[in-house]
Amino acid sequence: MGKVCHEMILMAVACILLSGCATITETVSNAFKPKETAVEETLAATYVDGPRVRIGVGLIVQVSTLSQQPTTMQVQVDQSGNIVLPYLLQEPVACNGMKLDDLKDKLIKEYSYFLKQPQVMVTFAPFDSRSGGVSPWGTITVLGEVANPGPVNVPSTMDLTVTKVLQVSGGLKPFADKRNVRVTRCDARGKQTRFTVNIDEIGKEGRIDKDITLNAGDVVYVPETWY
Repeated sequence: MGKVCHEMILMAVACILLSGCATITETVSNAFKPKETAVEETLAATYVDGPRVRIGVGLIVQVSTLSQQPTTMQVQVDQSGNIVLPYLLQEPVACNGMKLDDLKDKLIKEYSYFLKQPQVMVTFAPFDSRSGGVSPWGTITVLGEVANPGPVNVPSTMDLTVTKVLQVSGGLKPFADKRNVRVTRCDARGKQTRFTVNIDEIGKEGRIDKDITLNAGDVVYVPETWY
C-alpha cells in the first residue's frame, strides 16, 4: 500500500512539474512574441488619409445644453496627445490620432456626467506655420541641402508637391543635387516606397507630371552633388 501511494505521489509531482514547464515555456514564448496588433494600431494611427487630431493641433470646442448658451473654448493638443477643457472636465482627454466625429462622441459621453443632454461641436482651429501651428492634415519632413530643413505643414488642399515643399523650405542650397531629390513614403503597414525626382527636368523641360504630390508622413531628402 505504501509503495502504491509513493508511486501515485511521484506521478502527481511529475504532472505538476510538466504543467509548470509548459506554463513557463508559454509565458517566455509570449514575452518574446512581436506585438503585431499594437504595431499595426500605432502605424494605422500615424499614417492616415485626411485630417486627424495630432500633437500640437489647435481645436475649437463648443459645448451647450437645451437650457444653457454655448461655451466656446480653444485648446491645443499637448505633447502627451491630450486636451484639457477647464471648468467642465476634471481630467485630460486623450485624443491623439482621432477623427473629429470620434472625438465629438467621446466628449458628449464625458460631458454627460456633468450636464444633461450636452451638445458638442469640435472643429480644427486655423493654423499658421509661421507661428508654430501644426496642420491636422499632417507634415512632410524635408532634410538635406535646403535652406530650412524640418517639418512642413500639409495644407487642407492636400496639393503639396516636391517643388512646392522645397520652396516652403527656403529653396535649395548651391551644392544641392537637383537631379536626385529622394522621396520616401511609408504605408499603414510600414512598407516603404522610394521615388527619385529630377527638379531640373521639371523646371527646364516643363515636366510638371514628374512633380510628385506628397502625402502626410513623407520624407524628402536633397543630397549634395559630387560634381
